[in-house]
Amino acid sequence: MSFTVILLALAGVVVLVVFAVVFSLIGAWVKALFNGAAVPMSKLVALKLASIPYSLIVDARITAVRAGIDVTADQIASHFQAGGNVVPTVQALIAAQKAGITLPWDRACAIDLATKGSGKSVVEAVRTSVDPKVIDCPNPESGRTTIDGVAKDGIQVKVKARVTVRTNLDRFVGGAKEETIVARVGEGIVSTIGSSESYKIVLESPDSISKRVLARGLDVGSAFEILSIDIADVDVGENVGAKLQEAQAQANKSIAQAQAEIRRAAAVALEQEMKARVQEMQAKVVEAQAQVPLAMAEAFRAGKLGVMDYYRMDNVQADTAMRSSIAHPEGKK
Repeated sequence: MSFTVILLALAGVVVLVVFAVVFSLIGAWVKALFNGAAVPMSKLVALKLASIPYSLIVDARITAVRAGIDVTADQIASHFQAGGNVVPTVQALIAAQKAGITLPWDRACAIDLATKGSGKSVVEAVRTSVDPKVIDCPNPESGRTTIDGVAKDGIQVKVKARVTVRTNLDRFVGGAKEETIVARVGEGIVSTIGSSESYKIVLESPDSISKRVLARGLDVGSAFEILSIDIADVDVGENVGAKLQEAQAQANKSIAQAQAEIRRAAAVALEQEMKARVQEMQAKVVEAQAQVPLAMAEAFRAGKLGVMDYYRMDNVQADTAMRSSIAHPEGKK
């Protein structure tokens, strides 16, 4: 008898728990039913047991169904469990439908997950697809205010551009974002200026820049479609060609000075070498002169030179010295 009581008590507890769960879900179930977006009670129970906010799922489904979009509670719950924002995703679907843009639920979920943590949203992507946005080129946040290019005549041209883009929802997931568009446009502007014969051509027809850049198909592989590129401002910068020529002239001057210094050092070295050779020759002359007395002494001993011969030679030297002093008085030469 006691065992039967225990079983009945357990059954009563289970019934009370089930009744409490069902009672807490009655409001959401009735709300969905009367709004034409019925959700089975079993599905609501499963959502509650899975700790999924069933009221959020029900509200999102009601919003979608009342807008004419058939999205099941399972699809909304799966997107929530994947970390998506279900309400903005449903709002993006409604906005796309109102604008006549085909946007399946799976693609909307993919865009929502792709923009998570980037500061953007799937609603913004759809809104940009409907209402194109303008991107400043270059981005003021990058610290630069102009895109600088140099024409063939060496004059720098500073350009500010504004790019009008529209989101391409088919390529939004995996496509290049705004930074790539800005970089491509900047590259195209620099290339166009660099191919111009003179900066005057750029100033006369700045629209030629936008036309040539737009014709390059810069939106290939990106999440956007470029509608137009408008040149907002064109200014003349520095004479880069003249500065380069000046720098080249200075470099050539430095090279010439270095080469001249090398030649001067070589000349000084050669001069020192010649002086050393002169000193060497003078030393040999002194050495030869020192041999004369020795040779004369040897001649006296050998009987090849007599005393009279010595006196005659001495007289000749004295006569030569006298003539030299007469010819060059006071040592002047």
